[in-house]
Amino acid sequence: MSLDHRISIVTLGVSDVAKSTEFYEKLGWKRSSSSQDSVTFIQLKGVVLGLFSRAALAEDAGVENTPAGFSGVTLAHNVASPRGVDAVVKFVVSCGAKLVKAPQKVFWGGYSGYVSDPDGHLWEIAHNPFFPQDEYGHVVLPE
Repeated sequence: MSLDHRISIVTLGVSDVAKSTEFYEKLGWKRSSSSQDSVTFIQLKGVVLGLFSRAALAEDAGVENTPAGFSGVTLAHNVASPRGVDAVVKFVVSCGAKLVKAPQKVFWGGYSGYVSDPDGHLWEIAHNPFFPQDEYGHVVLPE
């Protein structure tokens, strides 16, 4: 037995499902008809984004709903150029994201910035010249 090399759904625990759904819809992402008042599902390229109450998600997992802070997790959206990073960051901030770190050249040779969604989930918007993208925008790692 082995685990297939994929992630099916990334679920973000949020304080207000409707507010978070509205934010992600402003990005142009579409809520699936399988969504309900208590949970939103958004089909992305190759993965589903779920938005679910943080308290309910903690309860479902059987863990304590500890205070918000840095969770040790970031999500990334890679683009084809540094100019693309600047454009995406500007757009996402205009949709209600908070600018956490302005786009800049970074130590590993790329260019990136950080924004956070309404619940503080960090998104890195990055151009990585060492990780090319296929025709669908998926990162292609070297073998």
